[in-house]
Parts: sequence; structure tokens; C-alpha cells
Amino acid sequence: MELILKYFPDLTQDQIDKFSKLEALYQDWNLKINVVSRKDIDELYLRHVLHSLAIAKVIQFKDGAKLMDVGTGGGFPGIPLAILFPECQFHLVDSINKKLNVVREVVAGCDLQNVKVTHTRVEEIKETYDFIISRAVAAMPTFVHWVKGRIAKDNNHELRNGILYLKGGDLTEELKDYITTTIYNIPDFFEEDFFETKKIVHLPMKYKVK
Repeated sequence: MELILKYFPDLTQDQIDKFSKLEALYQDWNLKINVVSRKDIDELYLRHVLHSLAIAKVIQFKDGAKLMDVGTGGGFPGIPLAILFPECQFHLVDSINKKLNVVREVVAGCDLQNVKVTHTRVEEIKETYDFIISRAVAAMPTFVHWVKGRIAKDNNHELRNGILYLKGGDLTEELKDYITTTIYNIPDFFEEDFFETKKIVHLPMKYKVK
């Protein structure tokens, strides 16, 4: 928890309480359903919570913003961001219901009123969102195909509506056709070695292809 406060020192007491609950909730549920690897569960705040919150270092979501977390898995990056932005609406979607059972329990345990959880393929979703967030569930061309038509047209943020994607490694080949992407290096925000090769990719809705 100290790690979160190191980079987000202005949290309210309610946010601190909710972030503090995550470890026990995930450890308890992870014994029943393995949603986080054994190695990662001991470093939950570094590898999952803080990693998710890196998105908040490139954008401050405005009250009322709608976000969809595609392939949320165990609830990342959606749950940490929902705690950080309580006035935004988060829709967590995954096609694997087993993991979503854990997500639902964590959402309930933290009393997150701004989170909706749906077991479906993203292609079945009809709503639109300011931003679609995700953590490395597919190569960008595949992901773009999945979420096509689900990004709202009206822009209310400094960053244009689109995809915010947590990825690692060399993305040159994967992103070569998307000339309007912006890549943010997470080590510019967090000093821990874990983030050395990790990035946030922003692809606006009206992207240009080479």
C-alpha cells in the first residue's frame, strides 16, 4: 500500500481503505480460483495495482467518463482505476466467467458502485465509451478489430477518445501501421525495475493507418 501512496499521495481516506482491502480479497479468492499467478499475488500492488494506475499518469478521467476494460481477467486495470476515479463509470468485460466471479466479489468487497461486470465477448457490446482500456490481451490489430465502433465520438478529455493499452516489450512491428499512436514509457512515471520495458499506448479513435 505504501507503494500506491508513494505515487498517489493525495488519495482520500475512502480510496486508501479500498486499495488496502485489495490484497486480502485477492489472496483469499486466489486460493479458490487462480486469477493471479502465485508469484504475482505477493507483489499485487506493484505488478497489478500500480501497473494499472500508470494510465492515470497520462490522463485524468473527468467525472462522468465511461470506460470499458476489455479482457479484464482478474479486474485489471479496471478495478484500481475505478477506485481512483469514483465518479467515472467502468464496464469490465471478459469472456471467461470463472475469473469474473472473483472480480464481482472484489467489486462487492470494496463497495465499488461505479463498476459493472459482464461475461461476454466484446463484439457483443453495443454501448460506446470515451476510452477502452486493457492490459495486453491481444496484438493491437486484433484488439482494434474487436472494439471497432465502441468508442464515443464526443471528446471531453485532453487525449482524444480511443484505446489506452498497457503493453510491454518492443512494439515497433505491432504498431507500425498505426501512425497516430502515442507511446508513454512507464519508467518515466515509476522507478521500480518491474516497469523497465512497460508502456502505455494511446490510439485515438480517428487513427491513421500507414
